[in-house]
Amino acid sequence: MADAVRLRSAPGRWLLLATVLGSSMAMLDGTVVNVALPTIGDDLDAEVEGLQWVVNGYTLALASLILLGGALGDRWGRRRVFVIGVLWFALASLLCGVAPNVETLIAARVLQGVGGALLTPGSLALISASFDPDDRGAAIGAWSGLGGVATAIGPLLGGWLVEAVSWRAVFLLNLPLAAVVVWVCARHVPESRDPDAPAHFDVLGVVLTAGGLAVLTYGLIGSDTWLAVAGLVVLLLFVAQERRSPNPLVPLGLFRDRVFTGANLVTFVVYGALGAVFFLLVVQLQVVAGYSPLAAGAATLPVTILMLLFSSYAGAVGTRIGPRIPMTVGPLVAAAGLLLMLRIGPDASYLTDVAPGVIVFGIGLTILVSPLTTAVLAAAPDHLAGIASGVNNAVARTAQLLAVAALPPLVGIVGGALSDPDLFDEGFDQAMVVCTVMLVAGGLIAWATIRTRPSTHAIPVEQQAGCDVSAPRPYPTTSSRERSS
Repeated sequence: MADAVRLRSAPGRWLLLATVLGSSMAMLDGTVVNVALPTIGDDLDAEVEGLQWVVNGYTLALASLILLGGALGDRWGRRRVFVIGVLWFALASLLCGVAPNVETLIAARVLQGVGGALLTPGSLALISASFDPDDRGAAIGAWSGLGGVATAIGPLLGGWLVEAVSWRAVFLLNLPLAAVVVWVCARHVPESRDPDAPAHFDVLGVVLTAGGLAVLTYGLIGSDTWLAVAGLVVLLLFVAQERRSPNPLVPLGLFRDRVFTGANLVTFVVYGALGAVFFLLVVQLQVVAGYSPLAAGAATLPVTILMLLFSSYAGAVGTRIGPRIPMTVGPLVAAAGLLLMLRIGPDASYLTDVAPGVIVFGIGLTILVSPLTTAVLAAAPDHLAGIASGVNNAVARTAQLLAVAALPPLVGIVGGALSDPDLFDEGFDQAMVVCTVMLVAGGLIAWATIRTRPSTHAIPVEQQAGCDVSAPRPYPTTSSRERSS
């Protein structure tokens, strides 16, 4: 890598700035939109089902296309696809910001998800492909830590924007960020691509997974059993397509490893619970407890702070003792936090009713997330590390998508529940119990499937420092030529 970028050089700092700002756009939208949901519902006269689609429209597109986004970058140029994703995301954000009704907002959120699927894998792949191997770990650690700061300020920023300006400002904030990213990329970010990338993509696989998830999500939100079954059938066709495709989106051979399969089952169950918790908690705080958007956003801040400060230590412990114990204990501790959240009701005190549950929940996630990433990567061959992480990321997004679709109607949070605090409170309590069961199940699956011995392919601790709980941290893909340099 004769033209490799050094971290402490001016080109290295510019490259880090572009990738951090680009990925932060997607991270911020993942944390600030939930805070704005009650205000969006009031302003656009949207019921719970509409707000579910405001969240799920974005997640659906992201989960369906994130693997394709990484493949397009490898083939057509990582910088090019990253910039296209940033521009696409910005234009979709503009459409979100001026949406006159909830239907337009949902369509714009789907377009945002497409942009997110293009830029998210590209941000870290650019770092992996461009930085000198001696600086790559530190660069990834810096990217991860700075991205964690963006995640941390998201709820506060979202709450302040909703109160001081408008919920529309939550989306319009992306426009100046995108302008800076595109300018920096045009002047300072080198292009890279994978010379060994396949010439053809699994287009049918993309269509089947997107269509199957869309139909299944629509059926779950609308409590339509036949639609849900139809979606599952389409997803089974997707699995059959992956078995026969010469260039599958998801190499099914990865799942022959018991640890890889177990880690992804844990991911599906645990991240499904996380998606439902973060969707419902900030709404519960506003609708039932009477918190302002800013106060509701700030209430979840301990989770992100704990992960930002201690994820690297949890990763180090997981590397030393193996991921089995942290992946078992973490979900159980998080489950205890959800039981404490049952105290959140009308006029809930933050110090006595909200903070204990949020803090215990955050401790559980801190114990879990880095060892989970390590287990996934250690179970895959080195040359498939990027694909393995991408699959795990897609599993997490899909779990959140389905949980946000299925759980509210299951516990009676439907229709006009946003204007009925008693109804919403009852549904929230039931949802926390369901999520507690899911977390306990995740811990039991980890104990049954994950190896006890320490990982032999664990990623360095400085690369585990992320605190994005919307999905596991993506890991950079590298071509065979780049790995041999």
